[in-house]
Amino acid sequence: MPELPEVEALKDFLTEHLVGHEIVRVLPVAISVLKTYDPPVDALQGHRVTAVHRYGKFLDLETDGGPRLVTHLARAGWLHWKDPLPSGVPRPGKGPLALRVALETGAGFDLTEAGTQKRLAVYVVRDPQEVPGVSRLGPDPLADDFDEARFAALLEGERRQIKGALRDQSLIAGVGNAYSDEILHAAKMSPFKLAASLTPEDVTRLYEALRTTLSEAVERSRGIAAGRLKAEKKTGLRVHGRTGEPCPVCGDTIREVSFSDSSLQYCPTCQTGGKPLADRRLSRLLK
Repeated sequence: MPELPEVEALKDFLTEHLVGHEIVRVLPVAISVLKTYDPPVDALQGHRVTAVHRYGKFLDLETDGGPRLVTHLARAGWLHWKDPLPSGVPRPGKGPLALRVALETGAGFDLTEAGTQKRLAVYVVRDPQEVPGVSRLGPDPLADDFDEARFAALLEGERRQIKGALRDQSLIAGVGNAYSDEILHAAKMSPFKLAASLTPEDVTRLYEALRTTLSEAVERSRGIAAGRLKAEKKTGLRVHGRTGEPCPVCGDTIREVSFSDSSLQYCPTCQTGGKPLADRRLSRLLK
């Protein structure tokens, strides 16, 4: 899933390639992708893109007095820049193409989604706050005013595990499964640790890991073409998606805890005092 660093890089890429250009056609290909009907999608046609914004994991294309196109790429969605776009009108079907946006130059982009679970979402709205996911977002962790005191206040009273708290978009915007693993590894903290149990020293360490991990990922992604961002993300991850590999810090074997539709990775030596975390799904299989 694209998270804050990749969506920030896409924002920069689209700012360079879209701003100042006229949208001549917006074509929904997958029925499931368009989540709004008023304004209609063709109300974007004839307007120029004036700015591109990011809200957490959402991208927002602002136009010159027209509606805005807001998208969330979800777990398996992606944006593909095409210069030029393929000729002809794409046919709805079982392929990954969900929506196409064409510019007056002949270039444009496709939104695609792999897999059978269709969660990629596109909204045509007058104000991005009309999108429920945007209006519920917590603060951006890389914002100038997101200091340690504000972070501590968000965690105060949180009685859930810190992994879940970091992923909650209404608490902190933009962090998903991969970067929460990376942040907790950098902070040398168990993903199962309760947020309410954090000491002031824990909060400081976690805050620094949060800001540093995301900032470094944004810098690695800066200037990279949209089509290469997925590969860049994978190369920069130290524990997430690396089950069975040696930890780059201590050399211990990276372990995994599986859930119904996701998993987390961690280093026992760095994060849990050498003790493996309970994996309920694996435990059931062994019974």
